[in-house]
Amino acid sequence: MSTWILLRGLTREKRHWLGFPQVLLEELPEARVIELELPGNGELNRMTSPTAIAAMAAHCRAELARLGVPPPYHLLALSMGAMVATAWAAGHPDEVAACVLVNTSFGAFSPVHRRFRPRAWGALLRFLFTRSARGRETIIFQLTSRFAGPPEPLIDAWVAIRRSRPVSPWNAIRQLQAAARFRAPLEPPAKTLILASAGDRLVDPRCSKEIAHRWHCAIRIHPTAGHDLPLDDGAWVAREVHAWLAGLGCSDYVP
Repeated sequence: MSTWILLRGLTREKRHWLGFPQVLLEELPEARVIELELPGNGELNRMTSPTAIAAMAAHCRAELARLGVPPPYHLLALSMGAMVATAWAAGHPDEVAACVLVNTSFGAFSPVHRRFRPRAWGALLRFLFTRSARGRETIIFQLTSRFAGPPEPLIDAWVAIRRSRPVSPWNAIRQLQAAARFRAPLEPPAKTLILASAGDRLVDPRCSKEIAHRWHCAIRIHPTAGHDLPLDDGAWVAREVHAWLAGLGCSDYVP
């Protein structure tokens, strides 16, 4: 049985995975799926977020030890969470069997204007000057998703999450600092699949392509989804993970 650890990104928590863990289990029925919180988010919103990605990875390792979940781990991580997964695998390669990195970027590999697309700055300014939870979650939805269904139920769920476990502005800033400072290794620290979205309004998919190019690892690009790829098309993510796992070790499975 493989153990899959799911990590989300900036200021988001495990409840934001919604139904994706079950979708992944449908493709990997023998797997164990564990959703972890990053310090400062979700159930840990009263903690102070570290300003180093490696410290976030250390927290995740300690939490799994507390839960009695032994390695090896498969890490599936989105955005900033993918930086945590990378730091984890780089620091403890014996613990990580594989990484699936979704819509992420690394400071040493891509310029700032691709890591945070210029058109997203306007949305960020609107977010900073919006006080209502619904207004803020609506902006996040518009920036991170191309969800095909009606957005209202989804935004309602996000508003409820924000109100029940708010992330402090200070922790959001500290997480941004950690992401901005992170530098990935020049070589892949584990077997890696890169997943990206052509419709990502937040992070330019060329960032993912650059990682795959430098690491010589597999990459798959969804033609329409937004930044929150597991939300927009979780079934596609699960299928690509399954296909990649089946292809590991096969000479014809290439980026």
